Amino acid sequence: MKGKIVLVTGASGGLGAHVTQAFLEAGASVVGTSRKIQQSAFPNPNFTAVAAEISTGSGAKALLDQVESRFGRLDVLAHTVGGFAGGQTVAETDDATFQSMLDLNLNSTFYLLRAVLPLMRKTGGRIIAVGSRAAVEPGTSVGAYAASKAAMVSLVKTVAAENKEAGISANVLLPGTIDTAANRKSMPDADFSKWVPPTAIAQLMVWLASDAGKEVNGAAIPIYGSNV
Repeated sequence: MKGKIVLVTGASGGLGAHVTQAFLEAGASVVGTSRKIQQSAFPNPNFTAVAAEISTGSGAKALLDQVESRFGRLDVLAHTVGGFAGGQTVAETDDATFQSMLDLNLNSTFYLLRAVLPLMRKTGGRIIAVGSRAAVEPGTSVGAYAASKAAMVSLVKTVAAENKEAGISANVLLPGTIDTAANRKSMPDADFSKWVPPTAIAQLMVWLASDAGKEVNGAAIPIYGSNV
């Protein structure tokens, strides 16, 4: 990955921090973004922190304008931003929860992809987004979340089909429950050994962005850990 420019969204999050570190260790120059990220988050000369809000079209465009101004191109987008809400049946789900899931998981992805593609189409590149197992295996009491992630998967696959001639691949990962501090706190009685290590997701993203993963496009890739 040496010499590659990688944009990691949610770079300071429970998953994003591992993804950022993995790309840095692979030799990439990483632009890490979140709402309040600091340069001190990763003490590496190849890391650049850019605080941004990608939940709006203007915010996503402003982020990509900064990337283009500083680096002139973008080789990889590693999109880890998302949110979860559960505990309600579809009949019980209120408007605010449903809209929140759409904003966090679908709309932010749409705005980001729309901003990324004009820059990436100049030189080609890789788009790797983090979806969810629930997108293809929805369960009870997670209707809003599952629907937003399913729509996200469809969006990424559409981008893959529309941009393959420009040398752009787009894939989405479908993890089960990720072993993060936040998830452990919210589910303290769960069997953490069955969850997906964030390092495994990070390593898969690096592989997809490398020369070895160049033939993979339009895929929704399950990564379920031992909880199959």
